[in-house]
Amino acid sequence: MNKTRRELLAGISLAGAGALLVGCRRGSIQGSNASPNEPTAGELGPADVTATEDLMREHGVLRRALIVYREAATRLRQDPSSVPPDVLEKTAKLFRVFGEDYHEKKLEEAHILPLIKKFRNPAEAYVDVLLNQHARGRDITDYVLSVTGGDRIPSNAVTPLITALDSFARMYDFHSAIEDTIVFPAWKSSLGESELDELGAKFEEIEADHFGDDHGFESAVLRMQEIEASMGLTDLNTFTAPAPPPGSFD
Repeated sequence: MNKTRRELLAGISLAGAGALLVGCRRGSIQGSNASPNEPTAGELGPADVTATEDLMREHGVLRRALIVYREAATRLRQDPSSVPPDVLEKTAKLFRVFGEDYHEKKLEEAHILPLIKKFRNPAEAYVDVLLNQHARGRDITDYVLSVTGGDRIPSNAVTPLITALDSFARMYDFHSAIEDTIVFPAWKSSLGESELDELGAKFEEIEADHFGDDHGFESAVLRMQEIEASMGLTDLNTFTAPAPPPGSFD
């Protein structure tokens, strides 16, 4: 494992049982608004899952990162100084290590998309676009990391950063939805039950090899909880939509 990978992995490694994940800068945590039912590090442990469930729950982690991106973009429009750059830096590092280097490269690009092409499944029509979007996402992650490494976001980068965050979230929403509803089911249908079981075990081996003893999914969930806490986004009830206005049925 090279130095860069070790540095990025440090961003989602457990500092100790029940402790916050490492990588926080002073002042980035604005107080914990965690839900009383939120699991602690000791309660959230590895579980046996199928290969398709593994892929889809990983998408869940990445969607939580997109919520942070969208919220940050909204706040940057209102007051650029209200978003600590390290929040976006940590989110981008998580997306890089867990989403791009692991989920995309080592699972989707190595084991799923090639099989879709091999069997000429109708889902093949999406493969090239999905790969192009993987590449574009990595470009955007590079950009986010390039402008969030300091104590403040450069003033001339605020508007381009807002555009990058919004466009990335928009792209990945549809991207992951197509994978969950078309690509992954097509991939699953092309395999027998025993092959799926073997791949489930293979995916666990890949995860262990990539993340060591940190259990990539569990560490990523805990990392997201820390990031969400620093943005005041841990209370699910605050996302409840308001009631619509009374309708007129006359």
